[in-house]
Order: sequence, then structure tokens, then C-alpha cells
Amino acid sequence: MQTQNQVKVAGNLPEKKLRAGAISATIWLNHGQSKNGEEAEYRTISLERSYKDKAGQWQTTNSFRIADLPKANVLLQKAYEFLIFKEQDLFN
Repeated sequence: MQTQNQVKVAGNLPEKKLRAGAISATIWLNHGQSKNGEEAEYRTISLERSYKDKAGQWQTTNSFRIADLPKANVLLQKAYEFLIFKEQDLFN
């Protein structure tokens, strides 16, 4: 079983993963230091497409086909909404 300190050392954790077919957007919770040296949290979003290679193994890429763009757009919008509503919840 990992403690919270072990998790921070191991790396950032995905906070939310959204998927539309082969396209996924992952919201990452990151820990770092602010400009004044205090511990801070910030979030980033990664976008990727899954596909099977010639050997039948699943791979991911950050390259998208034209037909992938509408799904990528929806996922980015949903990720943005998730972050905005999360931020509003913090202040209410």
C-alpha cells in the first residue's frame, strides 16, 4: 500500500480520464512549488489517440487524423468544463 508521500515521489496521478472512441483526454494533478517557494497544485491535460500496430499491440500517439478532431474538440471542452466546475466548487 502506498502512502500519499510515496505517490508524490512516484509521479503525478491522473485526476480524470475522458474518452471518445480512440481519443482520450487525461487531466493530471501536479504538485510543485509556487514562485514564493510554497507547495502548489496545478493541472495539465494530455490528449492522445489509441491504435493497434501491425503486430496487433495497442499503442498511443499525439498525432490526430482529420476525422479525430471533432472528438478531440469535445473532449477538450469537457475537460475544460470539469476544471472550471471544480474551481467553482473550491470557492463555494
